Amino acid sequence: MNKHSNQHMTTDEFRKQGKKVIDWIADYYDQIEQYPVLSQVKPGEIRSNLPQSAPIKGRDYGDILSDMDKMMPGITHWQSPNFHAFFPCATSGPAILGDLISTGLGINGMNWVTSPACTEVETHVLDWLVDMMDLPNKFKSTSTGGGVLQDTASSSSLVALIAAREKTSNGQTNKNGGNQRLTAYSSSQAHSSIEKAVKIAGMGKDSLRLIKVDDSFAMNPKHLRESIETDISNGLTPAFVCATVGTTSSTALDPIEDIGKICQEFNIWLHVDAALAGPAALCPEFRFIHDGLEYADSYTFNPHKWMLTNFDCSVFYVANRKVLIDSLSILPEYLKNKDTDSETVIDYRDWGIPLGRRFRALKLWHVINYYGVEGLQKFIRGHVENTQKLKSWIEADDRFEIVAPVPLNLICFRHKNGNNLNERLINTLNRSGKMYLTHTRLNDQFIIRFSVGQTTTTLNHLKKSWDYILDTVNEMEKG
Repeated sequence: MNKHSNQHMTTDEFRKQGKKVIDWIADYYDQIEQYPVLSQVKPGEIRSNLPQSAPIKGRDYGDILSDMDKMMPGITHWQSPNFHAFFPCATSGPAILGDLISTGLGINGMNWVTSPACTEVETHVLDWLVDMMDLPNKFKSTSTGGGVLQDTASSSSLVALIAAREKTSNGQTNKNGGNQRLTAYSSSQAHSSIEKAVKIAGMGKDSLRLIKVDDSFAMNPKHLRESIETDISNGLTPAFVCATVGTTSSTALDPIEDIGKICQEFNIWLHVDAALAGPAALCPEFRFIHDGLEYADSYTFNPHKWMLTNFDCSVFYVANRKVLIDSLSILPEYLKNKDTDSETVIDYRDWGIPLGRRFRALKLWHVINYYGVEGLQKFIRGHVENTQKLKSWIEADDRFEIVAPVPLNLICFRHKNGNNLNERLINTLNRSGKMYLTHTRLNDQFIIRFSVGQTTTTLNHLKKSWDYILDTVNEMEKG
């Protein structure tokens, strides 16, 4: 029965149904370990259970909420404590509530004037993070630089590349198109977003140099220098270097200081991508990951990975905001206003690709204030400690080997009996529903990645997962 009192949901109905939604989410988290971590449905299975056409008349909200029963089999449970794939996407109650308020407010913070709080809270909380993580002071809004929230590190890297492109070409690329023969550099282990960025930015895939890595899978500065010098001798202009702090495959840590000195020597923009690893710098003992960050022109990390803030939320800092703004700013008549004209406010529309902007800072504000610095540090330290414990269990079994350094919360390991067995093993584990793991290839070997970082993952979860891995291997060896 349709119980709509009018065209729109009344505030009384919203209050009533909203409580049900909160209860549904809370129940979901209480029951999350009952679900297979990786969805087991076949392609098209979810759509086949949905109505073929949209309803002519509106439905009762309770019925709409019940549709989740049809969708749940198609959910891969990223918030499960047994989710060990990719990198974590750790969320939390305060983050969800902060995001809910942001959604409820429904504002567009494209300019300062369109919601001053949206801009100023964002600026404020990102200045906080500079202090919390002991980042270079040049990334503060009170200096020549500043911070902004992007949706993902992919967007952060793209705007960094565009700024580098315009700085190197003296604004000519924006004016006349991409004919400056610019080059970009990253390690062969860098995130795929760097290749996508050079394509979107009009520099072309062939302009990207993938630099060889050392035995730890980190960028080799010697090979970076050689590549830069070769390009210069061929009449090309190096414009952009991306150093990765915590590569996707293995959490390798590129040597920022050595890379930074090379970039300084050749006047090349240095961007540091610390999408996963960045939050580790909340803890003083892990700040070594940022050694040399003073050389960086831009820097990014994702609170939506390992800082208890739900997707999407990517922090992006730039040392010289004028270069970034000049690269991206467009001011049509309908966006002009006296506050912008005064040049006393920040208009974040000039700091990224989209014009429209959500109040992303609100969920980050909730998280930092709820947990405090000490609570966030405890969260990070617990995962690193538990990862090291898991590492010791793997090392204790002679059938397995760890194939990359384990500086933080990712272990790359393999069974010594070859690629086929490891591929069979990970597929069996994922089909079981008891955990979800992903793989990579390092030195042409099929490698299992075990990521630790979900909000509720404990040492007990890791022990159960490792025991199940051993049980599965034992069964495979018998058969």
